[in-house]
Amino acid sequence: MPRPDRIGPASISRRRGIISLEGEAQKASDPFLKRAILMAVDGVDSKTMHETLELELQEMDEQGDLSAKVYEAAGGYAPTIGILGAVLGLIHVMQNLSDVAKVGEGIAVAFVATIYGVGSANIVFLPAGGKLKVKHRADMVLREMMMHGAIAIQEGQNPKLIEEKLSAFIHEKQKAAEPAQAAKKAAPRAAA
Repeated sequence: MPRPDRIGPASISRRRGIISLEGEAQKASDPFLKRAILMAVDGVDSKTMHETLELELQEMDEQGDLSAKVYEAAGGYAPTIGILGAVLGLIHVMQNLSDVAKVGEGIAVAFVATIYGVGSANIVFLPAGGKLKVKHRADMVLREMMMHGAIAIQEGQNPKLIEEKLSAFIHEKQKAAEPAQAAKKAAPRAAA
């Protein structure tokens, strides 16, 4: 049974005409969806809509990947910075070799830098980068669906057919993501 929240704009367009979607577009919280619906309302042909929205999606994809890469890079550099801290701490220990009590204390402090570096990489930066990537991928799939849905509405397709296409789109994207997810899960096991 079709869910109204998935095909609401298509049903409204079908019943009241595509111009009636202008009010729906103004209510849209996502700027991409708003632009897609307004393009359909304005009568932009489907080929131009697809090209324009696809370019916008590519730019969004690059921006989203960039923020994840910042965290991943920080995760790569953090252990190195921790090692540098340890080396500097050990250099300081070498200056106090005459005082045995300070040597043990200094070595302990020096290795804390390594723990901070490795810990921040594996507890903060790398998981945050991974989480950003997953969220970004989900957002991109959603926006691709918005694009295809708006184009289908502009073409006057049946709301039930639109829902079927978008459901198939979700399943296709999930199947495409499964091998990549399985490879990611297997990689840490192979390294261990």
